[in-house]
Amino acid sequence: MALSISAVVLLAIIVFLLIKKSGLKAVHAFVCMLLGFYLASSSVAPTIKSLTTNVAGMLGGIKF
Repeated sequence: MALSISAVVLLAIIVFLLIKKSGLKAVHAFVCMLLGFYLASSSVAPTIKSLTTNVAGMLGGIKF
């Protein structure tokens, strides 16, 4: 659960920066958000979740 909250916060910050600095329109961000909701309810959702979990685990395992 902590991973999900962290990912949401990170993505919210990225979207905020894209709106402010890169000229992303709020309508485009809203469309991307709707796409995320539709993807979450589709049959692809478990694959996306396992992919992001594996990538986060791989990044977490990197030693600096």
